[in-house]
Amino acid sequence: MDARITYYFSLISPWTYLGDGRLRDIAAKHGAAIAYRPMQLRKVFPVSGGLPLPKRAPQRQEYRLIELKRWSGFLDIPLNLKPKFFPADETKAACMVTALNVQGEDPGAFVGAVLGAVWTREMDIADTHTLRQLAGEVGLDGDALLARAEDPAVRDAYQGYTDEAIAAGVFGAPFYVLEDEKFWGQDRLDFLERALTR
Repeated sequence: MDARITYYFSLISPWTYLGDGRLRDIAAKHGAAIAYRPMQLRKVFPVSGGLPLPKRAPQRQEYRLIELKRWSGFLDIPLNLKPKFFPADETKAACMVTALNVQGEDPGAFVGAVLGAVWTREMDIADTHTLRQLAGEVGLDGDALLARAEDPAVRDAYQGYTDEAIAAGVFGAPFYVLEDEKFWGQDRLDFLERALTR
């Protein structure tokens, strides 16, 4: 049976951005499928002891920027440490990802485009025009996808991903699950790849 990585993420997480393309490369290399699960961190944090960024101590917020700069340089992945549109409401974008899931389409390219829009392109992913443009850039019909994202069944599925994440013990983003083995953070991708070779 082919390996399946369940990928819990937030579309406004810089750590998700730093790991996203690398995850897809690893999955492709090892013939693994990715199950994309956008989730609402604001609902995950309260049940797992986490704090949203604005509520963290200043020392932690400052060190976060140091680590982001360090990882961006190490990975040679460009990243704007203080993007203009952060935090942005990711709900509509996440529902577009969910709509692609519901339709049985691979949302990977769109996920990558949305993350890049936040962290390198100074684009507002809460804006409908932006989302339409990003969808078009990866070969999707933006208007149709935006319409599908409004479907109550899609919104319920998006909420379901958050419930699923909480039930699975997820507490941050990105979070990867391979069978029943958990990996938190883009800095655990090497361990995930090792697990795929066992």
